[in-house]
Amino acid sequence: MSGREPTVSLLVDRIGELVTQDGPPLRDAALVTEGDRVAWVGPAGRAPAADTRIDAAGAAVLPGFVDSHTHVVFAGDRASEFAARMAGRPYTGGGIRTTVAATRAASDDELRATARRLVAEARRQGTTTIEIKSGYGLSVPDEARSLRIAREWTTETTFLGAHVVPEGDPDDYVALVTGPMLDAAAPHARWIDVFCDRGAFDGEQAAAVLAAGRRAGLLPRVHANQLEAGPGVQVAVRADAASADHCTHLTPADVDALAASDTVATLLPGAEFATRSPYPDARRLLDAGVTVALATDCNPGSSYTSSMPFCIALAVREMRMTPDEALWAATVGGARALRRDDIGRLVPGARADLLILDAPSALHLAYRPGVPLIRTVLRDGVPGDKGVPQ
Repeated sequence: MSGREPTVSLLVDRIGELVTQDGPPLRDAALVTEGDRVAWVGPAGRAPAADTRIDAAGAAVLPGFVDSHTHVVFAGDRASEFAARMAGRPYTGGGIRTTVAATRAASDDELRATARRLVAEARRQGTTTIEIKSGYGLSVPDEARSLRIAREWTTETTFLGAHVVPEGDPDDYVALVTGPMLDAAAPHARWIDVFCDRGAFDGEQAAAVLAAGRRAGLLPRVHANQLEAGPGVQVAVRADAASADHCTHLTPADVDALAASDTVATLLPGAEFATRSPYPDARRLLDAGVTVALATDCNPGSSYTSSMPFCIALAVREMRMTPDEALWAATVGGARALRRDDIGRLVPGARADLLILDAPSALHLAYRPGVPLIRTVLRDGVPGDKGVPQ
């Protein structure tokens, strides 16, 4: 006897609309999982037997959302900053330092409690894969512990020591980020990120951060062109970054560079909503052939939302994406931004991460914004909150 538990199969049948992201949606469909993988999809009348069953009762079934950009390890609250912006104060990114001070002062348990709450919140809204960045410690011990805590929820952890300069000379801080801080953070991270924008890091500094991360075995991604047109997108493309995130202010050369590369443009409409800033022109990117992802940018200052359905609705209403394009960006697009092919689709061999809606069609995600439409979440073939640390 091996002592291993037998693989349990699960049939989800009477699916009104099954979005596999591998062709048109299937009608009157069924899906079977075995353990943590999708084993079969097809017409309901031809579904194989399984150990257990969920009756979708005509509802839509779709892949779990892939949120490829979040900052959920932090302490404190910036509601007053939000109120000031709603009264007309522009967003500059300077409030990041407020969160840094609160995060440094917090205990591990306090940081863990916030992350636990937000990951569970995201899960209830359909997110089955989440990326988590550091970036609110900005010291060697605080960046390392942020990543250790993030690792409790996901393998998609990102070292963002180069978020802003906490104090002092920027070049001295880059030397810290690419030296002792990187050494402490790298064992707990898969990715390295840098905020290349006004008030943060210039193109040369950003390239140096990414190159150091590469040498330490971390893969690059970039906060690019959120506040103004600048070098961020070009730095990302030259570094073969998995994604350039924000992409709010783009030149024609930026769009061309993204279209000719494997770098995904990850759009974060929650940030524009919360800062009253112009939205990225998703239509321009899509028409140019750029791969687009959607993510929440969940953070306490500029996008305090964990809701991928909300971001889908914003993308359709404000960024001229079709509902199908927005859903693709929130699933397959997010997977590509993480360079994963085992999530974001419901095909045999993919991870059994799926959602059952309280709606007959995925169109309702944009059609009924703000309504809790996620009836059931399966992650690794298991329904409910299992896998969220308690």
